[in-house]
Amino acid sequence: MPTRRSRRRPRSIDRDTSHGGLPVVAVVGRPNVGKSTLFNRIVGERHAIVEDRARTTRDRLYGVAEWNDRRYVVIDTGGIEIDPGDAIEERVQDQARLAIEEADVIVFVVDAAIGQTPADQEVAETLRRAEAPVIMAINKADNEKLELQGHEFLQLGWNDWNAVSALHGRGTGDLLDAIVEALPEESFDELERTRREAEAEDLAESIEEGIIPELPQDEGLEEDAEPTGEAWFDEEAPVPRVAIVGRPNVGKSSLLNQLLGEERSIVSDIPGTTRDAIDTTLEWQGRELRLVDTAGLRRRGKVASGPAAERYSALRALKAIGRADVCVLVLDAQDGLAAQDAHVAGYVVDEGVGLVVAINKWDLVEKDDKTFEEYVARIRQQAPFLHFAPVVAISALTGQRAGRVLDEALTIAAERRRRVPTARLNKVLSDAVSRHQPPPVKGRRPRFYYATQAAIEPPTFVLFAADAKSVHFSYERFLENRIRDAFDFEGTPLRLFFRERSKVKLEPKKRRSKPKAKGKPTKKSKRKGS
Repeated sequence: MPTRRSRRRPRSIDRDTSHGGLPVVAVVGRPNVGKSTLFNRIVGERHAIVEDRARTTRDRLYGVAEWNDRRYVVIDTGGIEIDPGDAIEERVQDQARLAIEEADVIVFVVDAAIGQTPADQEVAETLRRAEAPVIMAINKADNEKLELQGHEFLQLGWNDWNAVSALHGRGTGDLLDAIVEALPEESFDELERTRREAEAEDLAESIEEGIIPELPQDEGLEEDAEPTGEAWFDEEAPVPRVAIVGRPNVGKSSLLNQLLGEERSIVSDIPGTTRDAIDTTLEWQGRELRLVDTAGLRRRGKVASGPAAERYSALRALKAIGRADVCVLVLDAQDGLAAQDAHVAGYVVDEGVGLVVAINKWDLVEKDDKTFEEYVARIRQQAPFLHFAPVVAISALTGQRAGRVLDEALTIAAERRRRVPTARLNKVLSDAVSRHQPPPVKGRRPRFYYATQAAIEPPTFVLFAADAKSVHFSYERFLENRIRDAFDFEGTPLRLFFRERSKVKLEPKKRRSKPKAKGKPTKKSKRKGS
Protein backbone atom coordinates (compact mmCIF):
# COMPACT_ATOMS: atom_id res chain seq x y z
CA MET A 1 0.00 0.00 0.00
CA PRO A 2 1.36 3.47 -0.80
CA THR A 3 3.15 5.42 1.88
CA ARG A 4 0.89 7.89 3.63
CA ARG A 5 1.91 11.49 3.11
CA SER A 6 0.32 14.80 4.06
CA ARG A 7 -3.23 14.35 5.28
CA ARG A 8 -5.49 17.18 4.35
CA ARG A 9 -8.92 17.20 2.85
CA PRO A 10 -8.91 17.48 -0.95
CA ARG A 11 -10.36 20.87 -1.72
CA SER A 12 -12.54 21.46 -4.71
CA ILE A 13 -11.60 24.28 -7.03
CA ASP A 14 -13.19 25.84 -10.08
CA ARG A 15 -14.09 23.30 -12.74
CA ASP A 16 -12.94 23.63 -16.29
CA THR A 17 -13.78 21.09 -19.01
CA SER A 18 -10.89 22.31 -21.11
CA HIS A 19 -8.41 20.98 -18.49
CA GLY A 20 -5.95 23.87 -18.84
CA GLY A 21 -2.99 21.50 -19.11
CA LEU A 22 -3.94 19.56 -15.96
CA PRO A 23 -3.50 15.77 -15.85
CA VAL A 24 -6.64 13.64 -16.06
CA VAL A 25 -7.84 10.88 -13.70
CA ALA A 26 -10.73 8.68 -14.88
CA VAL A 27 -12.92 6.79 -12.38
CA VAL A 28 -14.28 3.63 -14.06
CA GLY A 29 -15.92 0.34 -13.15
CA ARG A 30 -19.10 -1.67 -13.55
CA PRO A 31 -22.45 -0.09 -12.55
CA ASN A 32 -23.29 0.64 -8.91
CA VAL A 33 -19.85 0.12 -7.35
CA GLY A 34 -19.73 3.68 -5.93
CA LYS A 35 -17.86 5.56 -8.68
CA SER A 36 -19.89 8.76 -8.27
CA THR A 37 -19.59 8.64 -4.47
CA LEU A 38 -15.82 8.32 -4.82
CA PHE A 39 -15.80 11.13 -7.40
CA ASN A 40 -17.65 13.41 -4.97
CA ARG A 41 -15.22 12.44 -2.21
CA ILE A 42 -12.20 13.32 -4.36
CA VAL A 43 -13.48 16.72 -5.56
CA GLY A 44 -14.69 17.54 -2.05
CA GLU A 45 -18.32 18.30 -2.87
CA ARG A 46 -21.54 16.62 -3.98
CA HIS A 47 -21.17 17.23 -7.69
CA ALA A 48 -22.27 13.90 -9.16
CA ILE A 49 -25.80 12.54 -8.56
CA VAL A 50 -25.67 9.48 -6.30
CA GLU A 51 -28.47 6.91 -6.07
CA ASP A 52 -28.72 3.28 -4.95
CA ARG A 53 -29.80 2.14 -8.40
CA ALA A 54 -27.41 1.41 -11.25
CA ARG A 55 -26.93 3.49 -14.40
CA THR A 56 -27.51 6.85 -12.67
CA THR A 57 -24.43 8.38 -14.32
CA ARG A 58 -24.48 8.54 -18.13
CA ASP A 59 -22.35 11.34 -19.55
CA ARG A 60 -18.79 12.03 -18.51
CA LEU A 61 -18.72 14.38 -15.51
CA TYR A 62 -15.66 16.55 -14.89
CA GLY A 63 -14.34 17.98 -11.64
CA VAL A 64 -11.02 19.44 -10.51
CA ALA A 65 -9.37 18.45 -7.24
CA GLU A 66 -6.16 19.16 -5.38
CA TRP A 67 -4.08 16.87 -3.13
CA ASN A 68 -0.52 17.20 -1.88
CA ASP A 69 -0.21 20.49 -3.79
CA ARG A 70 -1.00 18.75 -7.07
CA ARG A 71 -4.09 19.69 -9.06
CA TYR A 72 -5.77 17.35 -11.52
CA VAL A 73 -9.00 16.75 -13.45
CA VAL A 74 -11.29 13.91 -12.33
CA ILE A 75 -13.80 12.24 -14.68
CA ASP A 76 -16.82 10.33 -13.40
CA THR A 77 -18.13 7.76 -15.88
CA GLY A 78 -21.10 5.50 -16.34
CA GLY A 79 -20.79 1.82 -15.53
CA ILE A 80 -19.13 -0.45 -18.10
CA GLU A 81 -21.29 -3.50 -18.89
CA ILE A 82 -20.84 -6.71 -20.88
CA ASP A 83 -24.21 -6.28 -22.62
CA PRO A 84 -25.42 -2.64 -22.54
CA GLY A 85 -28.92 -3.59 -23.68
CA ASP A 86 -30.03 -0.49 -25.57
CA ALA A 87 -28.72 2.44 -27.62
CA ILE A 88 -28.55 4.82 -24.64
CA GLU A 89 -26.48 2.40 -22.61
CA GLU A 90 -24.20 1.82 -25.59
CA ARG A 91 -23.56 5.55 -25.67
CA VAL A 92 -22.76 5.45 -21.95
CA GLN A 93 -20.16 2.78 -22.70
CA ASP A 94 -18.69 4.96 -25.44
CA GLN A 95 -18.42 7.88 -23.01
CA ALA A 96 -16.58 5.69 -20.51
CA ARG A 97 -14.14 4.46 -23.17
CA LEU A 98 -13.44 8.06 -24.23
CA ALA A 99 -12.57 8.85 -20.62
CA ILE A 100 -10.19 5.87 -20.53
CA GLU A 101 -8.43 7.09 -23.68
CA GLU A 102 -8.21 10.61 -22.25
CA ALA A 103 -6.88 9.61 -18.82
CA ASP A 104 -3.34 9.86 -17.48
CA VAL A 105 -4.33 7.68 -14.50
CA ILE A 106 -7.28 5.26 -14.22
CA VAL A 107 -8.99 4.40 -10.94
CA PHE A 108 -10.68 1.00 -11.29
CA VAL A 109 -13.49 0.82 -8.71
CA VAL A 110 -14.84 -2.55 -7.46
CA ASP A 111 -17.29 -3.52 -4.72
CA ALA A 112 -15.84 -5.32 -1.67
CA ALA A 113 -19.31 -6.07 -0.24
CA ILE A 114 -20.46 -8.03 -3.31
CA GLY A 115 -17.12 -9.45 -4.38
CA GLN A 116 -15.69 -10.15 -7.80
CA THR A 117 -18.17 -10.54 -10.66
CA PRO A 118 -17.89 -11.38 -14.38
CA ALA A 119 -18.61 -7.70 -15.08
CA ASP A 120 -15.49 -6.74 -13.08
CA GLN A 121 -13.48 -9.19 -15.17
CA GLU A 122 -14.86 -7.61 -18.34
CA VAL A 123 -13.85 -4.13 -17.17
CA ALA A 124 -10.41 -5.49 -16.27
CA GLU A 125 -10.01 -6.84 -19.80
CA THR A 126 -10.82 -3.39 -21.19
CA LEU A 127 -8.35 -1.66 -18.85
CA ARG A 128 -5.50 -4.03 -19.72
CA ARG A 129 -5.49 -2.44 -23.17
CA ALA A 130 -5.31 1.08 -21.73
CA GLU A 131 -2.06 3.04 -21.92
CA ALA A 132 -2.52 4.82 -18.57
CA PRO A 133 -1.52 3.23 -15.24
CA VAL A 134 -4.40 1.59 -13.35
CA ILE A 135 -5.01 1.87 -9.59
CA MET A 136 -7.62 -0.45 -8.11
CA ALA A 137 -9.96 1.05 -5.51
CA ILE A 138 -11.75 -1.69 -3.55
CA ASN A 139 -14.76 0.35 -2.43
CA LYS A 140 -17.31 -0.25 0.35
CA ALA A 141 -14.59 -1.70 2.59
CA ASP A 142 -16.28 -0.11 5.60
CA ASN A 143 -14.49 -2.35 8.12
CA GLU A 144 -11.50 -4.68 8.40
CA LYS A 145 -13.57 -7.78 7.57
CA LEU A 146 -14.73 -6.30 4.24
CA GLU A 147 -11.21 -5.10 3.56
CA LEU A 148 -9.92 -8.66 3.92
CA GLN A 149 -12.67 -9.92 1.61
CA GLY A 150 -11.43 -7.47 -1.00
CA HIS A 151 -8.18 -9.41 -1.46
CA GLU A 152 -9.94 -11.66 -3.98
CA PHE A 153 -9.78 -8.77 -6.47
CA LEU A 154 -6.01 -9.22 -6.67
CA GLN A 155 -6.81 -12.06 -9.09
CA LEU A 156 -7.63 -9.38 -11.66
CA GLY A 157 -3.92 -8.65 -11.97
CA TRP A 158 -3.22 -5.32 -10.25
CA ASN A 159 -0.99 -5.17 -7.21
CA ASP A 160 -1.45 -1.41 -6.84
CA TRP A 161 -4.72 -1.38 -4.86
CA ASN A 162 -6.36 0.51 -2.02
CA ALA A 163 -9.26 -0.56 0.20
CA VAL A 164 -11.54 2.46 0.68
CA SER A 165 -14.98 3.52 1.78
CA ALA A 166 -16.00 6.39 -0.46
CA LEU A 167 -19.10 6.98 1.64
CA HIS A 168 -17.28 7.32 4.97
CA GLY A 169 -13.86 8.46 3.74
CA ARG A 170 -12.01 5.42 5.08
CA GLY A 171 -8.72 4.85 3.24
CA THR A 172 -9.32 7.60 0.66
CA GLY A 173 -6.21 9.50 1.74
CA ASP A 174 -3.96 6.60 0.75
CA LEU A 175 -5.81 6.33 -2.55
CA LEU A 176 -5.22 10.03 -3.26
CA ASP A 177 -1.54 9.60 -2.40
CA ALA A 178 -1.36 6.77 -4.93
CA ILE A 179 -3.11 8.86 -7.59
CA VAL A 180 -0.75 11.80 -7.16
CA GLU A 181 2.23 9.43 -7.19
CA ALA A 182 1.08 7.97 -10.53
CA LEU A 183 0.45 11.34 -12.24
CA PRO A 184 2.90 12.43 -14.96
CA GLU A 185 5.41 15.14 -14.16
CA GLU A 186 4.04 18.67 -13.99
CA SER A 187 3.91 20.35 -17.39
CA PHE A 188 5.18 23.86 -18.02
CA ASP A 189 1.59 25.12 -18.14
CA GLU A 190 0.87 23.55 -14.74
CA LEU A 191 3.95 25.09 -13.15
CA GLU A 192 3.26 28.49 -14.70
CA ARG A 193 -0.36 28.43 -13.57
CA THR A 194 0.66 27.49 -10.01
CA ARG A 195 3.25 30.29 -9.93
CA ARG A 196 0.81 32.91 -11.13
CA GLU A 197 -1.94 31.89 -8.74
CA ALA A 198 0.47 31.89 -5.80
CA GLU A 199 1.64 35.36 -6.81
CA ALA A 200 -1.96 36.52 -7.01
CA GLU A 201 -2.74 35.04 -3.58
CA ASP A 202 0.17 36.92 -1.99
CA LEU A 203 -0.81 40.20 -3.61
CA ALA A 204 -4.46 39.77 -2.66
CA GLU A 205 -3.46 39.21 0.97
CA SER A 206 -1.33 42.36 0.89
CA ILE A 207 -4.23 44.38 -0.49
CA GLU A 208 -6.55 43.00 2.19
CA GLU A 209 -4.09 44.18 4.83
CA GLY A 210 -4.08 47.68 3.37
CA ILE A 211 -0.76 47.34 1.53
CA ILE A 212 -0.95 48.39 -2.11
CA PRO A 213 2.06 46.77 -3.77
CA GLU A 214 3.40 47.69 -7.17
CA LEU A 215 2.01 45.26 -9.69
CA PRO A 216 4.73 43.08 -11.21
CA GLN A 217 5.71 43.20 -14.85
CA ASP A 218 5.58 39.87 -16.61
CA GLU A 219 8.88 38.75 -18.05
CA GLY A 220 8.98 39.31 -21.79
CA LEU A 221 5.77 41.38 -21.83
CA GLU A 222 6.14 45.07 -22.53
CA GLU A 223 3.61 47.14 -20.63
CA ASP A 224 2.97 49.58 -23.46
CA ALA A 225 3.01 47.00 -26.20
CA GLU A 226 -0.17 46.27 -28.11
CA PRO A 227 -0.30 42.49 -28.30
CA THR A 228 -1.64 41.01 -31.52
CA GLY A 229 -2.01 37.51 -32.80
CA GLU A 230 0.87 37.83 -35.25
CA ALA A 231 3.22 39.31 -32.68
CA TRP A 232 2.61 36.45 -30.33
CA PHE A 233 3.20 33.60 -32.73
CA ASP A 234 5.77 31.39 -31.10
CA GLU A 235 7.90 29.61 -33.66
CA GLU A 236 8.52 26.84 -31.16
CA ALA A 237 4.80 26.35 -30.43
CA PRO A 238 3.26 22.99 -31.37
CA VAL A 239 1.81 22.65 -34.86
CA PRO A 240 -1.75 24.05 -34.71
CA ARG A 241 -4.51 21.49 -35.24
CA VAL A 242 -7.47 22.80 -37.24
CA ALA A 243 -10.56 20.56 -37.21
CA ILE A 244 -13.27 21.03 -39.84
CA VAL A 245 -16.62 20.29 -38.18
CA GLY A 246 -20.33 20.62 -38.86
CA ARG A 247 -23.49 18.78 -39.85
CA PRO A 248 -23.39 16.12 -42.58
CA ASN A 249 -23.28 17.28 -46.18
CA VAL A 250 -22.40 20.94 -45.57
CA GLY A 251 -19.14 20.69 -47.54
CA LYS A 252 -16.47 19.88 -44.94
CA SER A 253 -14.55 17.40 -47.12
CA SER A 254 -14.92 19.69 -50.15
CA LEU A 255 -13.32 22.49 -48.14
CA LEU A 256 -10.45 20.20 -47.08
CA ASN A 257 -9.83 19.12 -50.67
CA GLN A 258 -9.95 22.72 -51.87
CA LEU A 259 -7.38 23.80 -49.28
CA LEU A 260 -5.09 20.86 -50.08
CA GLY A 261 -5.52 21.10 -53.83
CA GLU A 262 -6.19 17.38 -54.10
CA GLU A 263 -8.90 14.77 -53.51
CA ARG A 264 -7.74 13.88 -50.01
CA SER A 265 -11.23 13.04 -48.74
CA ILE A 266 -14.07 11.26 -50.52
CA VAL A 267 -16.73 13.78 -51.50
CA SER A 268 -20.33 12.69 -52.03
CA ASP A 269 -23.82 14.15 -51.79
CA ILE A 270 -24.70 11.27 -49.48
CA PRO A 271 -24.61 12.36 -45.81
CA GLY A 272 -22.23 10.33 -43.66
CA THR A 273 -19.62 9.66 -46.37
CA THR A 274 -16.76 10.61 -44.05
CA ARG A 275 -16.29 8.13 -41.21
CA ASP A 276 -12.79 8.69 -39.83
CA ALA A 277 -11.16 11.87 -38.60
CA ILE A 278 -8.50 12.40 -41.29
CA ASP A 279 -5.30 14.30 -40.36
CA THR A 280 -3.32 16.07 -43.09
CA THR A 281 -0.29 18.35 -42.67
CA LEU A 282 -0.30 21.55 -44.71
CA GLU A 283 2.01 24.55 -45.03
CA TRP A 284 0.20 27.89 -45.21
CA GLN A 285 1.75 31.36 -45.21
CA GLY A 286 5.05 29.91 -44.07
CA ARG A 287 3.42 28.13 -41.13
CA GLU A 288 2.83 24.40 -40.77
CA LEU A 289 -0.58 23.30 -39.57
CA ARG A 290 -2.56 20.06 -39.36
CA LEU A 291 -6.03 19.87 -40.92
CA VAL A 292 -8.52 17.35 -39.55
CA ASP A 293 -11.61 16.41 -41.55
CA THR A 294 -14.36 14.93 -39.37
CA ALA A 295 -17.59 13.05 -39.83
CA GLY A 296 -20.80 15.07 -39.84
CA LEU A 297 -22.39 15.40 -36.40
CA ARG A 298 -26.11 14.66 -36.38
CA ARG A 299 -28.59 15.00 -33.53
CA ARG A 300 -27.75 12.73 -30.58
CA GLY A 301 -30.98 10.75 -30.89
CA LYS A 302 -30.33 9.87 -34.53
CA VAL A 303 -26.74 8.88 -33.79
CA ALA A 304 -27.75 6.67 -30.86
CA SER A 305 -30.37 4.85 -32.89
CA GLY A 306 -28.22 4.57 -36.02
CA PRO A 307 -25.61 2.00 -37.01
CA ALA A 308 -22.59 1.37 -34.79
CA ALA A 309 -20.19 2.75 -37.43
CA GLU A 310 -21.95 6.09 -37.32
CA ARG A 311 -21.79 6.23 -33.53
CA TYR A 312 -18.07 5.60 -33.52
CA SER A 313 -17.61 8.20 -36.28
CA ALA A 314 -19.39 10.76 -34.13
CA LEU A 315 -17.22 9.85 -31.14
CA ARG A 316 -14.07 10.27 -33.20
CA ALA A 317 -15.33 13.65 -34.41
CA LEU A 318 -15.97 14.79 -30.83
CA LYS A 319 -12.53 13.58 -29.80
CA ALA A 320 -10.99 15.50 -32.73
CA ILE A 321 -12.70 18.66 -31.46
CA GLY A 322 -11.32 18.12 -27.97
CA ARG A 323 -7.70 17.88 -29.17
CA ALA A 324 -7.95 20.70 -31.76
CA ASP A 325 -6.60 24.22 -31.34
CA VAL A 326 -9.14 25.74 -33.72
CA CYS A 327 -12.36 24.42 -35.22
CA VAL A 328 -13.83 25.58 -38.50
CA LEU A 329 -17.61 25.29 -38.19
CA VAL A 330 -18.96 24.88 -41.71
CA LEU A 331 -22.54 26.08 -42.31
CA ASP A 332 -24.73 25.68 -45.38
CA ALA A 333 -25.55 29.19 -46.54
CA GLN A 334 -28.93 28.06 -47.85
CA ASP A 335 -29.96 26.49 -44.52
CA GLY A 336 -28.62 29.15 -42.18
CA LEU A 337 -27.69 28.33 -38.59
CA ALA A 338 -29.58 25.14 -37.75
CA ALA A 339 -30.16 23.90 -34.21
CA GLN A 340 -27.55 21.16 -34.69
CA ASP A 341 -25.02 23.78 -35.90
CA ALA A 342 -25.51 25.67 -32.64
CA HIS A 343 -25.15 22.41 -30.69
CA VAL A 344 -21.82 21.64 -32.37
CA ALA A 345 -20.62 25.21 -31.79
CA GLY A 346 -21.59 24.95 -28.13
CA TYR A 347 -19.53 21.79 -27.78
CA VAL A 348 -16.52 23.58 -29.32
CA VAL A 349 -16.89 26.52 -26.91
CA ASP A 350 -17.28 24.20 -23.91
CA GLU A 351 -14.01 22.50 -24.87
CA GLY A 352 -12.24 25.89 -24.90
CA VAL A 353 -11.25 25.50 -28.56
CA GLY A 354 -10.88 28.44 -30.95
CA LEU A 355 -13.63 28.88 -33.53
CA VAL A 356 -14.11 30.37 -36.99
CA VAL A 357 -17.50 30.13 -38.74
CA ALA A 358 -17.35 29.36 -42.47
CA ILE A 359 -20.58 29.98 -44.42
CA ASN A 360 -20.21 27.57 -47.35
CA LYS A 361 -22.06 27.62 -50.70
CA TRP A 362 -22.14 31.41 -50.59
CA ASP A 363 -22.03 31.43 -54.39
CA LEU A 364 -25.57 29.96 -54.43
CA VAL A 365 -27.08 32.80 -52.38
CA GLU A 366 -28.81 35.78 -54.01
CA LYS A 367 -27.21 38.76 -52.38
CA ASP A 368 -26.61 42.51 -52.33
CA ASP A 369 -24.12 44.67 -50.47
CA LYS A 370 -25.92 44.12 -47.11
CA THR A 371 -26.59 40.38 -47.32
CA PHE A 372 -23.45 39.28 -45.50
CA GLU A 373 -23.87 41.75 -42.63
CA GLU A 374 -27.48 40.70 -42.17
CA TYR A 375 -26.49 37.04 -42.28
CA VAL A 376 -23.84 37.54 -39.59
CA ALA A 377 -26.24 39.57 -37.42
CA ARG A 378 -28.76 36.72 -37.64
CA ILE A 379 -26.11 34.22 -36.49
CA ARG A 380 -25.17 36.45 -33.53
CA GLN A 381 -28.84 36.75 -32.60
CA GLN A 382 -29.52 33.01 -32.81
CA ALA A 383 -26.31 32.05 -30.97
CA PRO A 384 -25.10 34.99 -28.81
CA PHE A 385 -22.32 32.83 -27.34
CA LEU A 386 -20.58 32.99 -30.75
CA HIS A 387 -20.04 36.75 -30.52
CA PHE A 388 -16.24 36.33 -30.44
CA ALA A 389 -15.97 34.05 -33.51
CA PRO A 390 -15.06 35.57 -36.91
CA VAL A 391 -17.36 34.70 -39.83
CA VAL A 392 -16.14 34.06 -43.38
CA ALA A 393 -18.36 33.52 -46.45
CA ILE A 394 -16.79 30.91 -48.74
CA SER A 395 -17.41 28.53 -51.59
CA ALA A 396 -15.58 25.24 -51.12
CA LEU A 397 -16.50 24.27 -54.69
CA THR A 398 -14.95 27.31 -56.40
CA GLY A 399 -12.34 28.13 -53.75
CA GLN A 400 -13.79 31.61 -53.13
CA ARG A 401 -12.21 33.00 -49.93
CA ALA A 402 -11.34 29.47 -48.76
CA GLY A 403 -7.84 30.62 -47.84
CA ARG A 404 -9.34 33.20 -45.45
CA VAL A 405 -10.38 30.31 -43.24
CA LEU A 406 -6.77 29.29 -42.67
CA ASP A 407 -5.68 32.90 -42.16
CA GLU A 408 -8.25 33.26 -39.40
CA ALA A 409 -7.35 29.87 -37.92
CA LEU A 410 -3.66 30.77 -37.62
CA THR A 411 -4.49 34.08 -35.95
CA ILE A 412 -6.84 32.36 -33.49
CA ALA A 413 -4.25 29.68 -32.68
CA ALA A 414 -1.84 32.46 -31.74
CA GLU A 415 -4.50 34.27 -29.68
CA ARG A 416 -5.14 31.12 -27.63
CA ARG A 417 -1.47 31.07 -26.55
CA ARG A 418 -1.22 34.78 -25.77
CA ARG A 419 -0.54 36.19 -22.30
CA VAL A 420 -1.33 39.73 -21.24
CA PRO A 421 0.64 41.86 -18.77
CA THR A 422 -0.58 41.52 -15.21
CA ALA A 423 -0.53 45.25 -14.55
CA ARG A 424 -2.61 46.03 -17.64
CA LEU A 425 -5.09 43.29 -16.77
CA ASN A 426 -5.62 44.74 -13.31
CA LYS A 427 -6.01 48.24 -14.73
CA VAL A 428 -8.74 46.90 -17.02
CA LEU A 429 -10.40 45.20 -14.03
CA SER A 430 -10.21 48.35 -11.91
CA ASP A 431 -11.65 50.52 -14.69
CA ALA A 432 -14.45 48.03 -15.34
CA VAL A 433 -15.45 47.89 -11.65
CA SER A 434 -15.31 51.68 -11.36
CA ARG A 435 -17.47 52.03 -14.46
CA HIS A 436 -20.03 49.44 -13.39
CA GLN A 437 -20.19 48.05 -9.86
CA PRO A 438 -21.23 44.41 -9.49
CA PRO A 439 -24.85 44.04 -8.39
CA PRO A 440 -25.34 43.09 -4.72
CA VAL A 441 -26.66 39.63 -3.88
CA LYS A 442 -28.57 39.30 -0.59
CA GLY A 443 -27.26 42.69 0.43
CA ARG A 444 -23.59 41.80 -0.20
CA ARG A 445 -21.60 43.21 -3.08
CA PRO A 446 -18.49 41.35 -4.35
CA ARG A 447 -15.26 43.24 -3.81
CA PHE A 448 -12.49 42.59 -6.32
CA TYR A 449 -8.84 42.61 -5.24
CA TYR A 450 -6.67 41.27 -7.99
CA ALA A 451 -6.65 39.36 -11.28
CA THR A 452 -4.08 37.22 -13.05
CA GLN A 453 -3.91 35.16 -16.22
CA ALA A 454 -3.45 31.64 -14.93
CA ALA A 455 -3.26 29.64 -18.16
CA ILE A 456 -3.40 29.67 -21.94
CA GLU A 457 -5.18 27.49 -24.49
CA PRO A 458 -7.74 28.86 -23.75
CA PRO A 459 -6.77 32.11 -21.99
CA THR A 460 -7.82 31.59 -18.39
CA PHE A 461 -8.14 34.36 -15.79
CA VAL A 462 -8.49 34.07 -12.03
CA LEU A 463 -10.12 36.99 -10.22
CA PHE A 464 -9.79 37.21 -6.44
CA ALA A 465 -12.69 38.78 -4.63
CA ALA A 466 -14.56 38.87 -1.35
CA ASP A 467 -17.96 37.17 -1.75
CA ALA A 468 -16.77 35.71 -5.06
CA LYS A 469 -19.65 33.23 -5.13
CA SER A 470 -22.14 36.07 -5.42
CA VAL A 471 -20.79 37.29 -8.78
CA HIS A 472 -23.75 37.16 -11.17
CA PHE A 473 -23.27 35.48 -14.56
CA SER A 474 -24.27 38.72 -16.30
CA TYR A 475 -21.45 40.55 -14.53
CA GLU A 476 -19.06 37.76 -15.48
CA ARG A 477 -20.05 38.33 -19.11
CA PHE A 478 -19.52 42.10 -18.60
CA LEU A 479 -15.97 41.53 -17.33
CA GLU A 480 -15.23 39.13 -20.18
CA ASN A 481 -16.34 41.76 -22.69
CA ARG A 482 -14.11 44.38 -21.05
CA ILE A 483 -11.13 42.03 -21.31
CA ARG A 484 -11.94 41.42 -24.97
CA ASP A 485 -12.26 45.17 -25.59
CA ALA A 486 -8.78 45.69 -24.13
CA PHE A 487 -6.94 42.66 -25.53
CA ASP A 488 -9.16 41.36 -28.36
CA PHE A 489 -8.59 37.55 -28.11
CA GLU A 490 -10.28 37.06 -31.45
CA GLY A 491 -11.89 33.70 -32.04
CA THR A 492 -11.00 32.07 -28.73
CA PRO A 493 -13.22 31.41 -25.71
CA LEU A 494 -12.11 32.91 -22.41
CA ARG A 495 -12.34 31.29 -18.99
CA LEU A 496 -13.01 33.46 -15.93
CA PHE A 497 -12.83 31.93 -12.47
CA PHE A 498 -13.63 33.77 -9.26
CA ARG A 499 -11.68 32.78 -6.15
CA GLU A 500 -12.91 33.63 -2.68
CA ARG A 501 -10.92 36.10 -0.61
CA SER A 502 -12.53 36.62 2.80
CA LYS A 503 -11.79 39.82 4.66
CA VAL A 504 -8.94 39.31 7.12
CA LYS A 505 -9.55 40.92 10.48
CA LEU A 506 -6.28 41.92 12.03
CA GLU A 507 -6.39 41.85 15.83
CA PRO A 508 -3.80 43.81 17.85
CA LYS A 509 -1.53 41.61 19.90
CA LYS A 510 -2.42 41.55 23.56
CA ARG A 511 0.44 42.27 25.93
CA ARG A 512 0.96 39.75 28.66
CA SER A 513 0.92 41.37 32.07
CA LYS A 514 3.78 40.26 34.31
CA PRO A 515 2.73 38.52 37.52
CA LYS A 516 2.87 40.79 40.54
CA ALA A 517 5.68 40.04 42.93
CA LYS A 518 4.54 39.40 46.50
CA GLY A 519 5.44 42.04 49.04
CA LYS A 520 6.46 44.65 46.49
CA PRO A 521 4.30 47.70 45.91
CA THR A 522 3.03 48.40 42.40
CA LYS A 523 3.56 51.71 40.57
CA LYS A 524 -0.05 52.58 41.30
CA SER A 525 0.36 52.01 45.04
CA LYS A 526 3.58 54.05 45.07
CA ARG A 527 1.78 57.00 43.52
CA LYS A 528 -0.95 56.77 46.12
CA GLY A 529 1.60 56.85 48.93
CA SER A 530 3.58 59.78 47.60
